[in-house]
Formats: sequence, C-alpha cells, structure tokens
Amino acid sequence: MVARKRIYVLSKNLKLTVENDMPILQSAHYSSSRLAQQFQRVRTQTESLVRPLSAEDCQLQSMPDASPAKWHLAHLTWFFETFILEKYEAAFKPFDASFRVLFNSYYNGIGDKHPRAQRGLISRPALAQIMAYRNAVDERVLAVLQRLPNDKALTQLITLGLQHEQQHQELLLTDIKHAFAMNPAKPAYAKRWPLSSIAPQPLAWHDFEGGLVGHGFDAATGDAFAFDNETPRHPVYIAPFELASRLVTNGDYLAFMADGGYQRPELWLSLGWDWVQTGQHALPLYWQTSESSHTGHANFTLQGMVDVDPNTPACHLNYFETDAYARWSGARLPTEFEWELAAASLSVPAIHGNFVENAAYHPIPLQQASHVAPAQMFGDVWEWTQSNYNPYPGYKPWEGLVGGYNGKFMCNQFVLRGGSCATPHSHMRASYRNFFPPDARWQFSGLRLARDVP
Repeated sequence: MVARKRIYVLSKNLKLTVENDMPILQSAHYSSSRLAQQFQRVRTQTESLVRPLSAEDCQLQSMPDASPAKWHLAHLTWFFETFILEKYEAAFKPFDASFRVLFNSYYNGIGDKHPRAQRGLISRPALAQIMAYRNAVDERVLAVLQRLPNDKALTQLITLGLQHEQQHQELLLTDIKHAFAMNPAKPAYAKRWPLSSIAPQPLAWHDFEGGLVGHGFDAATGDAFAFDNETPRHPVYIAPFELASRLVTNGDYLAFMADGGYQRPELWLSLGWDWVQTGQHALPLYWQTSESSHTGHANFTLQGMVDVDPNTPACHLNYFETDAYARWSGARLPTEFEWELAAASLSVPAIHGNFVENAAYHPIPLQQASHVAPAQMFGDVWEWTQSNYNPYPGYKPWEGLVGGYNGKFMCNQFVLRGGSCATPHSHMRASYRNFFPPDARWQFSGLRLARDVP
C-alpha cells in the first residue's frame, strides 16, 4: 500500500506526520533521554500505586468490568513487550510465551486472549514474577531507546504506551476500590481522612455565546500528544448556553433523593428506569444509610467508610442517574462540545485540579467560587455529557495493531470530560474524551449542569 502523508502543525517546534494514518511525533528539540526519564517516571508511579496493597489484594477481581491489580501490572508490561520489543529487538525472546495470551486485553489483531471475567483466576504467575517481568521489560525498552534514539516511530509507540499506562493507573485505583468495598471490614487504601470541607458554594451560571467554533485536539494548546478519537479538529455550531459554576454536590443529590428521585419514573430514560427497577437502586454506588451520620448516609471511599459530606462533589453516578438528576433540577447535561468550549475559555489555560498526584483519591469540596468561569472543570470527577461517543467527521483510526485502541468502542457509550481525582495530571487535556456505557458507575463520575439560553 502506498503511504499517505499529511502534515499538521502542532506547535512551534512540533508537528505531527501521519503515515498510513499512524501519527508520529517530530520535534526540533527531541530528546531520547527526556523520554527515558518520562518512561521511568510513569512506570514507577504505577508501582507506587500498588505499594499499599498486599499480594492477596492484587489478586482480587470483584466484577467482570474490573481487573486485578496484578493483571494491570502485567498487561501494561505486555504492551511494551508486544509493541516495542517484538518490533525493535533483533533477537527478541518473550519473557514468558504464555503471557502473550494471559495479559492481552482487547487487541484482537495480536491473537487470543484470556476471558476478561476470569482474570482474577490467574493465580499463577505470582505477583513477584510479575514484578520481575516489569523490571526485565523496562531494562530492555530503555536499551532499545538508547540504541535507536532518533527513531520517530519508536518515540510515538513509547509515548502511546505511557498514555495507556496512565489510563490503567486510574483503572487500578477504581478497581481496587470496588474490590475493597466488597470486603465486610471495609479496609482503607489510604489514611488521610478527613479531607477539607467548607460551607456550601452557591450555584451560579456562566453564559457562553457559542457560535461556529473549532472542536477537537487543538495544536495551539502545546500538547504533544492526542489519541485518535480527539481528532480531527473540525467546526461545530454551538447554540448559546449556560454552564453551572460548580459540580453537583452530595448535598444537591441528597435533595434529589429526598424528593423521591429514585421513585419517579418521569425523571428517567426508559433504559434508566429499567436499570433502577431491575437492580432496586435507590442510592449512589458505595452509599448506605447511617443513623450516626448527620446526612443520614455514609459512603465507602479509598480512605475507608466515612460520612457523606454534603459539600463534596457527587461521584460514582452513572449516566442514567446524572440525566435523571438534571431533569429533576430543571436543567440538562452539557454536550461534549459545550464542555470543551467552556474548558478552552478558562481564564487560566493551564490545567489544574485535584488529580491523583494530590493523593486524596477522592473528590474534594470547592474551596472558592469563581465569578469568571466554571470551577473544578478538571480533576475531582469525570463529568458525564449527553453526547454519544461517536467518531468526529473525517475520523480515521490509526492503522496497524494499535488501530483498535479507540474506534472499536464507538457504540452504546457516552462521553465524559475533565478527568478525576484518580487521573494523572499530565494525562489530561481539554480535548480528552473518556467514554463508558450508561450504566457504568464504578469510575469517579459525576456531573455539571447546563441549560439552554431562552
């Protein structure tokens, strides 16, 4: 096949060349040593997240959608072994040939994979062997990078692998939280409670004129990487709208519950009402009634079981719950186009917020209201939007084995924006698109209201 090449300017010293629709980063100041440092930093961060866990903890799989921490550790290493070492080592030999099937996830082009729902049954290899696997592959990847410091395709694949690892760092935390919640002892992953709590901040509205705006990954932001589902940048018409000044809090959601929110079918989408009725749902995930709590409820966190704080952003809500709440409040969920327009217009363009580096592992209350722009747009909780997870006009997935990274999931999912308290800070961009099916709520997912301008 003849290679197709297109050039997109990303920033002053960086451009993205696409050959056969596979992006390759090029920079006038490219440094293999800097990439090696980043590789070591991200890989070390993953291991720091499992440090509070025992070997028994790392084996747990509490539901089919979650994976054991041990599997995450192995799969992330499998990615670098499969996509880097197999291609770039002249005399490649696998660390263990059985790992190719055991730790494949959804890369159908690679071959067979172990059933997702049975990952918790992989008691062997032991955790110690998985850590030895990580160490061995790390050394070999760094050796390849040192031998081929100017290979642009290698740079792109390693960068993709690190972005992939940061995604799994968040999954590792949300998965272990779900597993710990199943334990009657309700063990704590971290012990930093209480987190800060302040008087409730009133909800206000920020106006946006909308219009015909550019949407998608914007090279002008200076970000050096974007997933294929964030591209291509394209024009979108957005009608005038208003966006809430803050996230919906537990106190807000308690009022919804007190008004019979889970008992009123007129508030719910048909599939959502089926979900409520079938599962007898009446509380957010991890909540339970508590006579000792001043709110009447406690919730399980990575800090253990604590009283529900009314000023903390509500989280672990699925799309159905957030849509029902928005209807009850007389508003709606924003579209992903509205959310991105608002995020791009912040007076402080640098992304800041409560990310995993804060080690709170939980949303925190808004400390100060903003009269200029919506607050807490990044970090704390992923914000559901009403947008279906669809390809952008002109979208083409990357070719080759990594081509199925995002495109194959563009069906029956909704877009979330902004990152959470479990997301690495350097992983987040205004154009970043997360996505989950509408009934998923084990992630740190919440909502911000929007409404039309009359």
